[in-house]
Amino acid sequence: MRKIVRVLAWISAVLLLLSLATLTWVDRSPILEQTHVQQTLARIKATSWKSTTGEFWIAGWAKANVTPSHPVPLVGYSPRGNYEFVQDSSFVKVLTLSNGASQVAWLNFELLIVHPYLAQQVRQGIQEAGLNLDQVVFTATHTHAGMGGYMPGPLGEIAFGGFEEEVVRGLVQGSVQALQAALVAQDTVTVSYRQTAAPAYVSNRFVKGGPIDPFLRQVIFEKKGGKKAVFLTYAAHATALSSKFMGLSGDYPKALTKGLEGEDYDFALYASGTVGSHRPNTEGNTPEKVNSYALAIQQVLQADSSFRYVETLQQLRIADVEVSLGDPQLRVSKDIGLRPWLFRYLVGDTPAYFNVTQVGSLLFISSSGELSGVFYEEWEKLAKAKGLHLVVTVFNGGYIGYITPDELYDEDFHEVRETNWFGPGNGTYFDLMMQELIKKAGQ
Repeated sequence: MRKIVRVLAWISAVLLLLSLATLTWVDRSPILEQTHVQQTLARIKATSWKSTTGEFWIAGWAKANVTPSHPVPLVGYSPRGNYEFVQDSSFVKVLTLSNGASQVAWLNFELLIVHPYLAQQVRQGIQEAGLNLDQVVFTATHTHAGMGGYMPGPLGEIAFGGFEEEVVRGLVQGSVQALQAALVAQDTVTVSYRQTAAPAYVSNRFVKGGPIDPFLRQVIFEKKGGKKAVFLTYAAHATALSSKFMGLSGDYPKALTKGLEGEDYDFALYASGTVGSHRPNTEGNTPEKVNSYALAIQQVLQADSSFRYVETLQQLRIADVEVSLGDPQLRVSKDIGLRPWLFRYLVGDTPAYFNVTQVGSLLFISSSGELSGVFYEEWEKLAKAKGLHLVVTVFNGGYIGYITPDELYDEDFHEVRETNWFGPGNGTYFDLMMQELIKKAGQ
């Protein structure tokens, strides 16, 4: 009996030591009193934005097929193993814009996210190719049926399709190739903006009947010869396909852009908008139902004949603003999370920043956090009061989890509990940063 007690005591001691080494209490101190918040808000006010003015707009666009030469794991939902067939080839798309004095490029991937390692490798590839760009902004479609193989580290290995250098090389080569082609294809364009309501096709994932961002936002680039490209955002998660679907696919964004390129545009780039807390309202999750959903959205766009704002001021203002973060708090229960050292070992570097690209009165802001569309209405009101048209995207090459309203932090939603990595208070924090960026753009 004593032997059993001693064994149990040793086991208890070991478990206690492991718990003390790996777990800690969630820090719930007021967010606005934390040093990193004050540092970033001050940085936003102090950061100089590069500003140039030209006499015309020139734009170019191109894409490259980056489908792997062999099946790789699917990324999205839980680990599913290698894809069994190619429903949709995977592309990187590039859109470049210049006013003759500054040059920016948006790179778009048909992937779940743009991992920091991938972003770093693409930037290095651009530099080695000698391409002169003032700003590169990453975006993703956030398809949950896309390829893996580009996320290093333990968590990437466990949950996100592992890591293959060959996959990363293919993505980098495709990015540089598409960027070079887009730059060669540049020509003078008109730049215009339209906002189209599509509330029937998106809903709040967490609160039934809760607030949503219902708008499709389109920035349209038209060359003198009539060729047109569209930069399109929407807030519905790319989760229309079943989690049991085993084909490589771009989900509804792929079907939507293919439809637009078949009828209305020569080039269509879909960048995830404020998808945090938003889901697509589909009637099924088969490829056929996904195509029907995409077609319905396309028809909403085609039916919209409302006013299209044309940007006539050839001014580019750009800035990349670092976001300081507190310690990560990956929770295992309501008030207990992993210690920061363990989180960093599992996840790796989690850089956070905003890319700001102001095209006349069109204000593009790209975030590292998966922002919720619940915030958008107030941001847009502020932007309009400043004479700006706001276009928000996410997955910009940094990933720090979900950014949702703070009142959801203790609700039993796994997206909020397990992937709100730097809460609580992150909703308030990002809301304040966005407001400060919009105010600065409107000065």
